[in-house]
Amino acid sequence: MKEILPLSIWYNGQIVQATIFNLTSINDNLIDSATFYWELFDATNTQLSQGNLTMGSTDYTTYSSSPDSNSYAYEWGATQLNLTLI
Repeated sequence: MKEILPLSIWYNGQIVQATIFNLTSINDNLIDSATFYWELFDATNTQLSQGNLTMGSTDYTTYSSSPDSNSYAYEWGATQLNLTLI
């Protein structure tokens, strides 16, 4: 889990601030593609939003050869979702 700049999300009839981003690898073919499950949480760890992202081609090559692949995956996922890690 990583902290993000607050993001307003409509949740159960009100606007809530997402402040936590979680990313979990759910499939990696170890060749050229990986799929991640992402979640956004508020400060009380209530899940506000979720979905899947698929990394392919150039991004996967960089990810798989990165000495810190977890950090790379988080940065990539945040970029895909237009989030700012803090």
